[in-house]
Amino acid sequence: MKNYLFIVLVFLLSLGACSPFMVKSDYDRSVSFKQYKTYEIRQKDLKLNDIDRNRVISAIQQQMNAKGMTESSSPDLIINLKASHKQIRDIQMGSPWSWGIGWGWGGPAWSLGWGYNRSYTSYYNRGTLVLDFIDAHSNKLVWQGIGSGLNIDRPQSKAKHIPTMIHEILKNYPPRP
Repeated sequence: MKNYLFIVLVFLLSLGACSPFMVKSDYDRSVSFKQYKTYEIRQKDLKLNDIDRNRVISAIQQQMNAKGMTESSSPDLIINLKASHKQIRDIQMGSPWSWGIGWGWGGPAWSLGWGYNRSYTSYYNRGTLVLDFIDAHSNKLVWQGIGSGLNIDRPQSKAKHIPTMIHEILKNYPPRP
């Protein structure tokens, strides 16, 4: 009984650890990230509304400050932000086949049934954020983080998930050798 409860508990905890986002990062392995102490956020062509732009910038500032970095007008790192979205078609289908095993007056029996197939189609916009960290002195890309999977059609979802996505992306910065 104890083993069963332990397995169920581990399974439930592992479900809570799953992130709804796909996060990737890459970096220049020849760079020492200890040299970077200051940053500046640039958003030249950031295609977000003002509310979402403020959410993204605020979340980045919070995460970078928690890592001991400070914002500066003459930074070591320039953080370029890019955002995009893509319309996703989600199709859910039910199976037309069913089967069953039963017991009746005549003994055991099995059956195979056929029905009609029903499909449901929905559309939503999935957002992606890209954070490019550029060395301000050499003007070279030194680290990149990408997060995708944000449902941008629901404002309540964006308010909750933008900071979470930024946290997931920046969890990999600075990279561990």
